[in-house]
Amino acid sequence: MALKEVFEPIKIAGCTVPNRVVRTAHATSIGGGVMNDELIAYHERRARGGCGLTILEILGVHATSLAPLNMIDPTLDEGYAKLMEAVEPHGMAVFQQVWHAGHNGRTLDGSPPWGPSTVPNPLGADVPVPMSKGMIDEIIEAYAAACARCEKAGLHGAEIHGAHGYLIQQFLSPNTNKREDEYGGSFENRMRFLIEVMQASQDATSKDFAVGVRLAPDLTVGGVGVEDNIKVVEALEAQGLVDFVNVSLGNYNSFPKMIGGMHEPVGYEVPTAVPITERVKVPTIITGRFRTLEEVDQSIRNGEADLIGMTRAHIADPDIVRKTKAGKIEQIRPCIACNQGCVGGLFDNQRLGCAVNVETGNELHLDQDQIGTAHTARKVVVVGGGLAGMEAARVAALRGHSVVLFEAAPDLGGALNLAAKLPKRYGIADIATWLEQEIYRLGVDVRLSTYVDAEDVMAEQPDAVIVATGSMPRMDGIQNSNPGEPISGIDAPHVLSSQDFLAENRNWRGTSAVVLDDNGHYEAIGIAEQLVEDGADVTFVTPFKQPAFKVENALMVEPALERIVAAEGKFSDLTRYRIRSIDQDTVTVSPTYAGPDQTIAGETVVLVTPNEPLRELYNELNGKVGHLAIVGDANSPRNLQKAIFEGHTAARSL
Repeated sequence: MALKEVFEPIKIAGCTVPNRVVRTAHATSIGGGVMNDELIAYHERRARGGCGLTILEILGVHATSLAPLNMIDPTLDEGYAKLMEAVEPHGMAVFQQVWHAGHNGRTLDGSPPWGPSTVPNPLGADVPVPMSKGMIDEIIEAYAAACARCEKAGLHGAEIHGAHGYLIQQFLSPNTNKREDEYGGSFENRMRFLIEVMQASQDATSKDFAVGVRLAPDLTVGGVGVEDNIKVVEALEAQGLVDFVNVSLGNYNSFPKMIGGMHEPVGYEVPTAVPITERVKVPTIITGRFRTLEEVDQSIRNGEADLIGMTRAHIADPDIVRKTKAGKIEQIRPCIACNQGCVGGLFDNQRLGCAVNVETGNELHLDQDQIGTAHTARKVVVVGGGLAGMEAARVAALRGHSVVLFEAAPDLGGALNLAAKLPKRYGIADIATWLEQEIYRLGVDVRLSTYVDAEDVMAEQPDAVIVATGSMPRMDGIQNSNPGEPISGIDAPHVLSSQDFLAENRNWRGTSAVVLDDNGHYEAIGIAEQLVEDGADVTFVTPFKQPAFKVENALMVEPALERIVAAEGKFSDLTRYRIRSIDQDTVTVSPTYAGPDQTIAGETVVLVTPNEPLRELYNELNGKVGHLAIVGDANSPRNLQKAIFEGHTAARSL
């Protein structure tokens, strides 16, 4: 299909955006609180790839709302200058999202956050200081000063953040605005703060500088709905105060909708955005898991919006636009919406990354365009065709090496093939499919259904060997909570590993099942969901304080739990428990700290525990080959991001 709309320029105020592809504002924390070389490299890489418009991550306008970028930073202007110098040759427009967190805020001096009322922060339960008229005026002036500073620095526009439960939405929502003055009560009063922010920001900047707003229905009872947002944009447009509108979804009480996982369909936010697009004349931006420019083009042709956000898609592959223009669509690395490296990186490691793209956040050191050809072409043998092995083979081939990949199974993909069998997780297999396509395209000699030992490997006369043999479930009964007391009865035939359960097409017996989650990630909760869907009464046992505790953001587990509760089967969980023994139809469990044992029904038991790495081949080859590396689960069973990272860096060093 010919792309008719996505490559058409569009004017926002005095700024011409070269195409309709947007990277919406998203936290990175790459700069450590400043616009440094690492953060500039991250943005320059996406500009080089052809993105039309970038909206930079939040700029905190005041010392009561610290952010990754801050108005109180004396180096900000210098950072902006370097950023614009880096991206300007590529033609990408740059806006800055301007923000105050309100009761979610972290203050410079440790004092309480500010908010419209004393309604607590939903994340930390901090009670804010209700803002006086003087405080309100101070923050309005801070928004205006931020916009003026951005224009002076050469940026093209600013987006006032009025969504996601931050200060402006706190004023808009009757759930958080309990004021009885001119800023509370009626919707017109609750909208007043935003109107005054927009007026001050427009007054502080020229007509060529774009000032827009981001809005979102918050999906909470009694909160801000679609009709409320329509009233807001109609009022703003009637007064000439808005140059564009960016429509999102949710807040921290409905967090999974803010950044939808792989269970959400493409364009899932569209229905709440279209009513605004239909009512305004200024350009609109929408988001919602858009992955390809064909999807973007279709949405624009349908009249759903004028520009489309593709933020995570650009995190996964900064060259989406460039590759599409070149007719290399099949080479675009897919975002699988796992939210592990991006959202998870921020919550877990306090820094953005990407599960499928090693380059993200490491552009200064691992830029894809700088992989280059090795000085000496080598014979490289990779053993194992999972994610780590395929990434190693891909990068080694890109470097100009002659690569042979051995895989014992009849298919590539490794453990990911099993993970994709979990409910709503089939999309995770897209990255394995892409890696497989790439290694064949690059000429890797792939030998499937071929088990090799050290002798077989050495017969290839390799210069380098990368071992990516994966891992196996451990069925020795050892649990993290009490490794000195293995589970009794683990050898019974109705006790399955997670691999057994998934590989054998959910071969379980009876009507009751126990799932032990000793890992704390998606695997166990996915198996529990599958069992419930199949009609089992499931008891979920975990030593952690909640199911899937180690998922990079615990809020991302909520959709799975909601589906489990809605299914016809029954589900109960025993948190901070471990299994003591397994009998014919029952399981004895005990609290991890103190308390009496319990006996629960369990005609099938599925154990999800840390895997055992398969290091034998590596040990046998050690000292026999010039360059030897071990990567992925064979090194240490973890997640797909670590597997891909290790495969990439091992091959890149050759």
